[in-house]
Amino acid sequence: MGLWAFISRFLGSRQVGAPSVGRDSFANGSSDSDLKSGHSALIEKLIVGLGNPGKKYHETRHNVGFLVLDRLAARAAASFTPHLKWKAEVARLGDNTLLVKPLTFMNESGRAVQLLSEFYKVAPQQCIIVYDDVALNFGDFRIRREGSAGGHNGVKSLIACLGTQEFPRLRFGVGEADGQPLVSHVLGRFSSREAEELPVLVEDAVDAVECLVAEGVEVAMARWNGKARSRD
Repeated sequence: MGLWAFISRFLGSRQVGAPSVGRDSFANGSSDSDLKSGHSALIEKLIVGLGNPGKKYHETRHNVGFLVLDRLAARAAASFTPHLKWKAEVARLGDNTLLVKPLTFMNESGRAVQLLSEFYKVAPQQCIIVYDDVALNFGDFRIRREGSAGGHNGVKSLIACLGTQEFPRLRFGVGEADGQPLVSHVLGRFSSREAEELPVLVEDAVDAVECLVAEGVEVAMARWNGKARSRD
């Protein structure tokens, strides 16, 4: 079995021993029939993972936001369905939350989030964004209530489309480029060491997102920010 196939199997099947904060609120993935019909159900929150669609990008650092969303959906036994209307793959969690993976490619990620947030009348402050960050060491992450794009083109698109930078986010560290072009780094695959560590780090990130949803930004920042997670 290849290394990435092992990671995918691990993330898809791993049962986490200790219950995480807010797990009950994610326990039931709901039908997406209202999404297919365009019915405006009571959706109060969007959790968005940034990445590029397609197998070519699946194993890359830039797609770690998708990886976190995939694991979050797996925990809730929810399934993603592509919706051309929303330019995204969408999964329903419980009664009032959507998981969103834009299919617009990274640089236009904001278009999909704008379409969904305007239709469901979800304020930017209720849109949680998960994405890669080269300014953080591999495996570290930071939760923030708001902030600039920091050079991330997907976040730039979100700010432009939503008209504000006031949306909470989890930045997942993928490390510096180490002398290679930035594009090559973020569109490159994880090293074998990184890939070995990645499943546990993704679990931590999912726990943090669940905490953020259940207990709010301040609690999540206090509980999760500042922890070094990757082994030397």
